Amino acid sequence: MQGNLNEIDICSILQLIELGQRTGELFVEAYSSYNHSITGNADGKSFALRNSKSLKQSWFIFFLNGQIVYVIDSDSSLSRLRDYLCHYQLETSLDRIVISSLVADNAPEYGYLWALLEHHILTPAQGRSIIQGIVHETLFDLLSLHQGFFIFDRGPTLAPQLTTFEISSLVRKIMKQVQEWKQLHPHIQSPSQCLAIADFIQLRQALPEATANNLEHWADGKTSLRQLARYLNRDILTVAKAIYPFVKHGWIQLHYPAMSATTKPKGLQLAPEAKIPYIVCIDDGSVICKAVESTLKLHGYEAIGCNNPLEALSLVFQFKPDLILCDIVMPELDGYELCAMLRRSSIFRQTPIIMLTAKDLFIDRVKARMVGATDYLTKPFADSELLMLIEKHLHLDNNFSRQQCGVIAD
Repeated sequence: MQGNLNEIDICSILQLIELGQRTGELFVEAYSSYNHSITGNADGKSFALRNSKSLKQSWFIFFLNGQIVYVIDSDSSLSRLRDYLCHYQLETSLDRIVISSLVADNAPEYGYLWALLEHHILTPAQGRSIIQGIVHETLFDLLSLHQGFFIFDRGPTLAPQLTTFEISSLVRKIMKQVQEWKQLHPHIQSPSQCLAIADFIQLRQALPEATANNLEHWADGKTSLRQLARYLNRDILTVAKAIYPFVKHGWIQLHYPAMSATTKPKGLQLAPEAKIPYIVCIDDGSVICKAVESTLKLHGYEAIGCNNPLEALSLVFQFKPDLILCDIVMPELDGYELCAMLRRSSIFRQTPIIMLTAKDLFIDRVKARMVGATDYLTKPFADSELLMLIEKHLHLDNNFSRQQCGVIAD
């Protein structure tokens, strides 16, 4: 089962999976865009810039006999799980945990959650609460989609299972919340918006002192509504409704994560003690290997290219790179096989792996996700596309200048 979301909606897809009592994985990919403003001062004059940003998002939903087991999104980091652990003051516990070997390669977040349970850091009740929150917030996003692609693949689901969720009752509840969310527009538009206090005096007068202090702590201009909901262990609609009156009065402002309006220095800028990211590019085409290596070195990265996939496997274990670029179609060992092999090693479970492909078929992207790939890049691609994707997955905050004119092709 596969198709476009403008032909069948997520709600109907979930109902079909429930009615058929199917076990397997649903992959969904969509693009979302938003406008955000940048304000500042230059030469004594204030300015405001508006910029439109497009985000590619993807999700995996795991089913067992027509019920939801777990969901993962395109963010390969553990930031979401860490946010939920913050509610129990356990966010630092992830730093000393080894991922469970029982969990599928393409769901490391679930593996870490199970490791916390196995080490008795989390109780089963806390684990179920976190999974419920993750499933709830993901379905809220998915049921708000109108465009995108999906594919359902039958097969084994994640194991073991701590809990499962009946689709019908959950979807009914969340669909109602999606409709209520729309009533908060235009004052509140997205769970990704960050909070900032515009008039603390008015808030102090309207709120109890403890509540005002807590709000001052979280409304730092960097914490999003979604993060706040995770910290408080509340659904996004409850949090949004609570702050809505203050947003409407202008006492709290909401904005999308800010982009810096300052000019960035050429090259990757890191603190003197910071480790320079090391990247390995694996592609049987020597031209693209050299081109990628040259581009990355020009922008301050440590990089090496290898056009033999078998030699590359040894190279990767030797250097333990921070990010891996891997072609899909290669002799002896293709990119899917190589990616799956790396994901089976605990060393590379969290390493971003970006697949390079000359194909742009949805099924190829799904297959890449299913073997544990973090993202993909279609050839030919511009230097700026490559650098932007690397920056995204290494969380480097745009600290390099992008060369806009170069194009890398097979």
